[in-house]
Amino acid sequence: MAEVMYGPMQLLVIGFKNPDFHGQIRQALGSAMEAGVVRLIDLRFVWKDANGDVSAMEATQLDDTERQRFGAAVGALIGLGAGGEEGVQAGWEAGTMAAAQRTFGMTEENVRKIADTIPNDSAAAIFLIEHLWAKDLKQALRDANGHLIADGIVTPEALVLAGAALREAVEAAETAEKKPMAAPAR
Repeated sequence: MAEVMYGPMQLLVIGFKNPDFHGQIRQALGSAMEAGVVRLIDLRFVWKDANGDVSAMEATQLDDTERQRFGAAVGALIGLGAGGEEGVQAGWEAGTMAAAQRTFGMTEENVRKIADTIPNDSAAAIFLIEHLWAKDLKQALRDANGHLIADGIVTPEALVLAGAALREAVEAAETAEKKPMAAPAR
């Protein structure tokens, strides 16, 4: 059986205070999916209104076959991590079963836990996306015997904060250089 090549996956957990949704998130995600940049592996959206009533939505781009294959792979990895080699088979079976029952992703218990942690008039979204644009890069790195040492996402907001901290450090150093040195005590 040929190995299934997935692109790098990213988990995003986003909170919304006083949410004001007008389809802008669906439109932006839809555009990225239509362009073939990302694939939505799983999305769970939980919204608690001002009265504490909870609504939830789940979405995926996986068909039933992909859902089962992905569920089995994730289950096997969880099994390996939790129980070593003996846990792989049990995890594979549990992941396949969950995907076949269309409970792949988050359960109703997960939704309740999320709803319990967010205040009224707020929402939370959990996205698992596959970066399709990176599949060829991933294969090229593998072919060159490359291996991941570290990864992370740097947002523009983080760069602004880093730039501000660097500016403050430079200004402090410049101020220190301009101060006259005190004469040594005799």
